Amino acid sequence: MDAATASRPAPTRRPPLSVARSAHGVGARAARRVAELAGPHRIALAIVLGATLALRIWGIRQGLPYSYNSDEASHFVPRAIAFFSQDLNPHYFLNPPGYSYLLQLSFELWFGSADAVRRAYVTDPTAVFVLARVVAALLGTVAVWLTYMAGAKLLDRTVAVLAAAIFGCAFLPVFYSHLALNDVPTLAPVALSLYGIGGVLRPGARPPRRHYALAGIGIGLAAATKYTGGITAVCLVAAALCDATGGEPLAVLRRLALAGACALGAFVLANPYSVLDFSAFHAGIVTQQALAGGSDPEKLGTTASSGTAFYFWTFTWGLGWVPSLAAIAGAVTLVARRRIALALVLVPAPIAFILFMGDQQRYFGRWLMPVFEIVALLGAYAAVSLARWLVASRRLPLVPVAVATAVLTLAQSVSAVVRNDVVLSRADTRNLARRWMVAHVPAGARVVVEPIASDNWGQDIGRSLPYTATGARWQLWNTYVTDVAPDGRHLPRGEHRYVPIDQYERTLRPELLREYAAGGWCWVVIGSLQAGRSFAQPRIAPAAIAYYAQLADHARLVYHISPFARGARAVPFSFDWSIDYYPEQYFRPGPEISIYHLTLGRCAANYSAKRR
Repeated sequence: MDAATASRPAPTRRPPLSVARSAHGVGARAARRVAELAGPHRIALAIVLGATLALRIWGIRQGLPYSYNSDEASHFVPRAIAFFSQDLNPHYFLNPPGYSYLLQLSFELWFGSADAVRRAYVTDPTAVFVLARVVAALLGTVAVWLTYMAGAKLLDRTVAVLAAAIFGCAFLPVFYSHLALNDVPTLAPVALSLYGIGGVLRPGARPPRRHYALAGIGIGLAAATKYTGGITAVCLVAAALCDATGGEPLAVLRRLALAGACALGAFVLANPYSVLDFSAFHAGIVTQQALAGGSDPEKLGTTASSGTAFYFWTFTWGLGWVPSLAAIAGAVTLVARRRIALALVLVPAPIAFILFMGDQQRYFGRWLMPVFEIVALLGAYAAVSLARWLVASRRLPLVPVAVATAVLTLAQSVSAVVRNDVVLSRADTRNLARRWMVAHVPAGARVVVEPIASDNWGQDIGRSLPYTATGARWQLWNTYVTDVAPDGRHLPRGEHRYVPIDQYERTLRPELLREYAAGGWCWVVIGSLQAGRSFAQPRIAPAAIAYYAQLADHARLVYHISPFARGARAVPFSFDWSIDYYPEQYFRPGPEISIYHLTLGRCAANYSAKRR
């Protein structure tokens, strides 16, 4: 080696050009990914998810250890517990069993064994119901995240964040996340199907089969959790029609058939006895149609004259005035901007759903929730479009416009759910009434309690007491049987018939009070969840009105508690606002409760002795 060579620096080995570009591309993609994860949309979404989960968990122990929602107490948790003692056939299909199967799995994972689950259900039902409610709350939060994912696919990330916030803070989804019912769990697969449909509509690319499959899986799981959750099938068909306009209609038909097969497979997987016990499944569907459609007697207490008008009204408080009106504007804006494919996918489904559900005889606000995510997307689209126009055309500053948009769309819902969570965190009127009874009503006494509480309300949870044959603290009048026919005639001596909870008021008559007194049933507990039905429709149940009037004349009021704030006007009976506590008058959950002691016959003597 000569001096010149020795003084020359060693050459640097450079990678091939293709490798360098590849490395640069990987680094750039990683940087973009980090930027996306830390971007404003992701931060906003994290805040929305954290807030919506907190709103769903706050007050989740309401009423426990007694479950006061009749559907919660009768359907999903008890049926999940029953799976541990029998086969997996629910033998009940008025509601599909998807959520019950999920609860069974959750119980076994949490408690460790079937024996531990059954023991907890008997001795500590609070632990069981809290877990079931947390599962619903978590699925509700997942639904908020999937709503964002669907919005990002269908529209854009800014619209998606606002839609997730509108849906995540909406009153009805938040309230029913506090209960172990199937309404909120259904919303997660509904949003999953919308995410798949967003992939079907992805502009500029041939929709991959997996998006059709994903949409079908979401539809099947939603319907297996709550039958009406399958409404997004309307959206998928519309998306497929739009896909077919690009050519290859036979290929689109094949992809749509794949989605249908995935939907059917997901439905059967989550509801296997719809096939294995098809006769029972079919009977359940027919019965559900009869109950909702009106072949049974009118549900006493139903005051709305039009189901369609009722559901439009429900949007104004269940989702909020501004998001609901904005959704109409969003639909118009999509058409005006010639975004016809999106309009066809998002607009017809809510309209069809409202018209179908409104045509039934029975209607409840929570039944509307399967279309909330679609309406939230439309409302967010209109709100963001207006905000962008104000910034671009009117030169208004971005931050104040964004803040004003969020406040206007969310203020009503946020104030309502926070107020409601405060209400739910307080003691239920039925718990306070029971506490008074423990202190003042003798153990073993015979008590008539209207069906305003769960069947185990007479028991001290976890203890078997020696005062009654069943181990309960008091003997409770059986409100589930009557000797009166539906038309008011007395049945032949010794005959009785079963009385559903929503028909109890039709069995009341003044003569019952003397029957109570003759049998020593001296304590009578009434609540506005039952009595309010009769006073809402006095012409339908005049005998019940007379019963309550006679009770006031022939009994002494010994205890009364109201759920309303001091000085606030009582809320008239409603199948929504008497149960979900939306009105501002509520201070605590529960109905108005009055406890009477009869002053007739044997009860008069007993009461005098008690007073001395």
